[in-house]
Order: sequence, then structure tokens, then C-alpha cells
Amino acid sequence: MSPTVGIISGLLLMSVSLCCSKLPCKKGHSGPTYESMQAVFDLQPFRPAVNLSNPTITNISFTLYAVLGVNEKTQILTTFLWLRLYWHHEFLIWDPENCDGVTKISLPVQKLWSPDIIVYEFVDDDVSQACPYVYVNHTGHIRWDRMLRLVSACNLEIFSFPFDVQNCTFTFGSYMHTIKDVRVSPALTFAEISANSKRYLEASGEWELVDILGETSILQFGIDEWDIITFWVVIKRRPVLYVVNLLIPSSFLMLIDILSFYLPPHSVDRASFKMTLILGYTVFLLIMNDLLPSTANGTPIIGIYFSVCLALMVISLLETVIITSVLHHSSLKYQEVPNWVRIVVLKHIATLICYRWPEDAQPPSAPKTDTPESSNDSPGLWIVQPAEQSSPQHTTNNEDTAPLTELQQICQYLDDLRAHLTSLQKENELQNQWCHVGYVLDFLLFRIYLLLITCYALVIIAMWCVWISQS
Repeated sequence: MSPTVGIISGLLLMSVSLCCSKLPCKKGHSGPTYESMQAVFDLQPFRPAVNLSNPTITNISFTLYAVLGVNEKTQILTTFLWLRLYWHHEFLIWDPENCDGVTKISLPVQKLWSPDIIVYEFVDDDVSQACPYVYVNHTGHIRWDRMLRLVSACNLEIFSFPFDVQNCTFTFGSYMHTIKDVRVSPALTFAEISANSKRYLEASGEWELVDILGETSILQFGIDEWDIITFWVVIKRRPVLYVVNLLIPSSFLMLIDILSFYLPPHSVDRASFKMTLILGYTVFLLIMNDLLPSTANGTPIIGIYFSVCLALMVISLLETVIITSVLHHSSLKYQEVPNWVRIVVLKHIATLICYRWPEDAQPPSAPKTDTPESSNDSPGLWIVQPAEQSSPQHTTNNEDTAPLTELQQICQYLDDLRAHLTSLQKENELQNQWCHVGYVLDFLLFRIYLLLITCYALVIIAMWCVWISQS
């Protein structure tokens, strides 16, 4: 017989003797004797079951103490758990009456067999402080409390950020032992686990625990089966930080952009003001970029919101450029307003948007054809006529023609002045007509811009409300 076979046989015989009798105790010694405990320690590599065909039942419960971090880019959730495991050691049984009433002792966990319970979503090493001891009851039931820094994979959905609700899975089960050797079950009800976690949750930061759900199931892989417990940890983000730092400043900038339409459209300051506003909004997005989550799965709705707001500001600037071009283009001042522009813009659109004309101005009508005035109505020509009817005797006299020549020059000057004033009046009327066209278009585009922003805001709010209600 080989030495290894002999050792194994001796240990098996020792286990049989231990299962058939309780651990002995000495008088004056509290608890089982060291010799009997050492015999149990020697059986540490073996599962503590008298009949190995009977599985060892492991009860699991945990308390979620903290949510340390959520990495949306790598899809990783970091939490801190208080984990508690229960199992039955059939070789650690003693009679408290023979052991000075001792019902519970602590033993090093390295000296005893322990179930290889892991979390299947684990993606990193556990760096939490180890607990080297377990509590053993006189009936053989063991309780092992340990701290667990759990870095687990989680499918994070950030579309509704910052009003998102995440549902992450913790799957507890044995790594090696199948259902024939180790069975797992919850030590507490799922409602009790959730209530305890809500009571003791600390350092959660921006996350709030909503609920912890769970179920027991069997994982089958090939011909082997494993007993597992699946917990669904539902956490919700606290949106106050992002509402204050992202949504409210962005809404204020959009409100200022809307109010800028009340600046005079013929003023060049409106365009420069809008360009400065777009520059400020771009700097705001660059500064707040670190607060936005990034992931390859998609873009959060708040990112789309900021992009559309920036696009609306650019559209607002383009509208201002168009109106300014209409009001300040020098070539339009000396052109008649086309008839279709009068009908479409100054009549139909102005009526549609309820445009209020100034008290000293009325809607421009069709241009009228100026009829040339009769030469008899012109004062200059009326004065010149006597000179043409004068006799040759007066024209030959140099002393009489000098006042008449001066009078003709004065009349010519008055005619030129009258023509110039008429031209200025006509230019002023044309300019006023184009100004009215620009005002009507500006009022129309402002209404359209305001309608777009209102519809967009309602869509965003409705989408967020739907996501919150579904969560």
C-alpha cells in the first residue's frame, strides 16, 4: 500500500469516527479540545459531508453598502458589498452542556473547507480587506462575513442621461462544484436584502438604489449543471448635478438667443451679438464635455439636445444675416419692390402673422406712374415765356437782358432742386418699402424659430418623461 493511499484511508476513517460522535470537551476547557479540532483541520481539503452524494447547501445574502463608480465607456460597475455565506460542516458538532455552555466559536477560514462562491460578472481582482475568521455554531453551521469590492460588467443604457436608470446583474454560484456537490439559496428574502441595502447604503454619490430583485435558477453547460442565484440591482442617477450645470445654463443661452430677436433688425449689433452667443455656447460645450458620458453603444439624448441647440443658434444667425442683407444692401434702395413681393410678403404674410404697421405708415400699394407736369405749371417756364415774347428791341439792349438772365439761372436752380428733392423722396419711399419687407420677414422667421424651439423642447421633455415612467 502506498503512503498516499494510507493517509487518505486514515483521514476517511477519522471522518467516519467524527461523524459518528460529537467533538469531545475537557473539564475546565471551554469548547472542543485542540486535538479534536486539529483532526477537523486535517480534513480541510475535503467537502464536509458524511455522505458525499448529499450536496452541501450554501446560503447567500449581501448588503449593498456603496456604489463606487459607473464607467459608461467600459461598461463597468464598481460596488462594495457586505457578503455573508452560510453552510453546514458536518464534522464540527459538539454538545454545549459538555463544553461549559459554549455554543459558538471563531476559527480561521483557511483551516476549514469553504465553498468556491464567485460572481460570474466579475472582471477584476478583489482588493478589499480579507476577513480571516468564521463563526462556527455547535450544530456545525458556519457563518462567514466578508467585504467584497465588486468590479462587474454591466450593460449600461445612457440614452436617457441624466435621468437614466441602470439594471445590473450579480450572479452568485460555485465556480467548480456542480449541482451534485453544492447547492446555493438565498439566506434572506429578496425584499429583505433590498431593504437592508437601502438602510445601509452609503457613499452612493450620484446614484440611488431603487430595488434589488432576484431569482434562483440552474445554469446548464453541456452535461453539467450549476446552481446559481441571480440578483438584479436597479440604481437610478440623481440628475440634480447635471440639471444645474448643463440643462439650466443651456436653457438660459437659448432664451437669450430668442430675446435677441427683439433687437432692431436694421442694427448690425444683432449679428455680432448672435456670433458672440454662439462662441460662448461652444466654449460652454467644451467645458461641460467631461460631464457627459461616452460610450460606443450610442449618444445620450442630452448630447443630441446640445447639438440641436447649437444648430438652432446657427440658423438664427443665418436669419439675421438674410434680414440685414435685405435692409442694408445698397442696390435694393433704388429698385422698385417687385409686385409678387408686395402681394406675398406685404399683404398675405403680414396678415397671417398679424404684423402691426407703424401709425405713420401704411401697407405699400402698387407703384403709380408719374405723369409729366405741364410746362405751364412750372414756375421757371412761366417766367421764361415773357422773354420769348419780347421784342427784338429789348434783346438787343444789354442793360435790359442782364436781369432776365439772372432770373433764368434762378429758375434753373429751382428746377434742379425740385428734381433732387423728388429723387430723394422716391429713394426714401423705396427704402421704407424694403424695410417693411425686411421687418415682415424678420417677424415671420422669428415665429418659425420660436415654434421650432417649442416643439423641440416638448419632444425632449416627453421622451425623458417616457423613459422615467418606464423605469
